[in-house]
Amino acid sequence: MRIREIMSTPAVTCRPGEPLEAAARLMWECDCGVIPVIDDSGRLAGIVTDRDIAMAAWMKGRTLKEIPIAEAMARQVFTSRPDDSVEDAERLMSGQQIRRLPVVDGDGHPIGVVSLGDIARSTARAGDGAEKHVVHSLAEISKPRKAEPSRGAEAFRATGAPASMRAPSAPSAPSGGRRSTRPQV
Repeated sequence: MRIREIMSTPAVTCRPGEPLEAAARLMWECDCGVIPVIDDSGRLAGIVTDRDIAMAAWMKGRTLKEIPIAEAMARQVFTSRPDDSVEDAERLMSGQQIRRLPVVDGDGHPIGVVSLGDIARSTARAGDGAEKHVVHSLAEISKPRKAEPSRGAEAFRATGAPASMRAPSAPSAPSGGRRSTRPQV
């Protein structure tokens, strides 16, 4: 089975200069938890999740209208292509502990999103016994991460929060998988 058969379309997108409020509104209206962020040419520049929005609002102490998406979005983005196999996407999600992948065309334009939920539903419909793989992927994705400093970890530490609430330090993220072809900004 190919990603194009199960992905959600169209890709609902936003731009880095828009306020987080716009991304939150799109998530509410489209019942999704991730929005691909595009540059002026429509290519994938990053991704913002519902968790990114919540953490930015809490850590920055400003309203969602005051925080540009660029301050909260992830710039390292793992992607899938419509012709990729569902199994390849599931392995990437499991290995990188991510629940959703933007699906991009050959030019890096987002055309959809595939989620672990999409994979689980398609596997359940197929009824071919592959459910065990989806359960394994969910377990891998849900494992506590070896804490990696987030974009705001240093700011969080600077708030003077009790040590038990501070974000721990750790080595950088593992490499591998398909990444956005856009340069890190």
